[in-house]
Amino acid sequence: MSSSFDPTGLHTELFIDGAWQNAAGGATFPVENPATHEIIAHVADGGSEDAARAIEAAGRAQTEWAKSTPRARADILRRAFELVIANTDRLAAIMTAEMGKPLAEAKGEVAYGAEMLRWFSEEAVRIGGDQATSVDGKNRIMITKEPVGPCVLVTPWNFPLAMGARKIAPAIAAGCTMVFKPAELTPLTSLALVEIFREAGLPDGVLNVVTTSSASTVVGHWMSSGIARKVSFTGSTEVGKILLRQAAESVMRSSMELGGNAPFIVLADADIEKAVDGAMKAKMRNMGEACTAANRFFVHRSVIEEFSEKFAKRISELQVGNGALEGTDVGPLIEQKGLDKVESLVSDAVAKGARILTGGSRPEGPGYFYTPTVLTDVPLDADMMTTEIFGPVAGITPFDSEDEVLRLANDTEWGLVGYVFTESMEKALRFSADLEVGMVGLNTGLVSNPAAPFGGVKQSGLGREGGKIGIDEFLETKYTAVAV
Repeated sequence: MSSSFDPTGLHTELFIDGAWQNAAGGATFPVENPATHEIIAHVADGGSEDAARAIEAAGRAQTEWAKSTPRARADILRRAFELVIANTDRLAAIMTAEMGKPLAEAKGEVAYGAEMLRWFSEEAVRIGGDQATSVDGKNRIMITKEPVGPCVLVTPWNFPLAMGARKIAPAIAAGCTMVFKPAELTPLTSLALVEIFREAGLPDGVLNVVTTSSASTVVGHWMSSGIARKVSFTGSTEVGKILLRQAAESVMRSSMELGGNAPFIVLADADIEKAVDGAMKAKMRNMGEACTAANRFFVHRSVIEEFSEKFAKRISELQVGNGALEGTDVGPLIEQKGLDKVESLVSDAVAKGARILTGGSRPEGPGYFYTPTVLTDVPLDADMMTTEIFGPVAGITPFDSEDEVLRLANDTEWGLVGYVFTESMEKALRFSADLEVGMVGLNTGLVSNPAAPFGGVKQSGLGREGGKIGIDEFLETKYTAVAV
């Protein structure tokens, strides 16, 4: 066990109606450190009985919580923000131990997640409405916003603190109660965040958490309960479609942040140094295990050699190792399945004609490590062109014209984010308009920000998280006609 990870005081139970408690059957599941294969904790393995108690607690708490004042909700979020910042080192150590990312990146995620809490603490007191006069002059039209009701929140393993904060914060700000299922692979960070909300004064029953090794059992019960009125999910498109079908049964509000296949486009006039810097952020953040990660690199033929050489050199200089150790740039992948997938995608691309410029192998020793890899001349029929890689692998493909690269970039069922590097304002505006994505990074490899509406189009999802409109996903609009 890493010396930086201290399990003292770490909660591993379910949190229901304001109390930490074991699963009904007493079952637990292990949490593994992906860098060492050590079991660092055993966490309560909730089932349908626990799911029922959690959603019923959220249902009971909804009426009173909806009546709470905006200032009271804002103050809870602000205290939670301050507590997260004060506990940065501990939260980062937990995250690195169970997820693998380097401590520096884990601390960056803590800061980002904390900003979500601060952002929505400020939005909680700005929930507004509208008024007008009816066209016949007989009624005053009064428009108000109300909390949508109990929410089902499901988060992924790759950003365990930030994704929890990004869903819980607007729900609290809007006056919604919640049932929350963290990812099985990284539950400890989420449980530590829940303890912070408890310390910040969140009332009993507002936030209820069930960890489980059987997501379909727990979440399926919540979706069919008749109590939940909204589902917010971040994860794969396949699971998102299942939840959307379940949501249709009771016409639940749905927010879906699903898969990505982000194009990274380097035009002929791009500043290559700037493009390489952007590529490092867009590809290597979180070991490439991000829905926003650049998945397909399209580089103009006139600059592909320069870009590829400089990018491969930067990638080859990264230090791979245990994220808890000083000097580590790239940690392990989360599990064996992800490692096998990355290795298979690289092998497929090479078999179809791609060339490896750097990397392309597993280092010896324990841990789910894969050497950061750059390939060039990746053909369009390579599996990595149509599969979300979710690993430290960058495949580069040449293009000759703007029309061609736009067609290639948009030739996918996903549409979360796209990156474009150019020194031409005219081209920047054209690509920003013509890329079929929900977010565009122009000369930057990082788009996530609490003040921005995060989300995609096509099969990358529905709704937005963050920004001024993020809280609207948790609010219903009510119209009252007042006779005058």
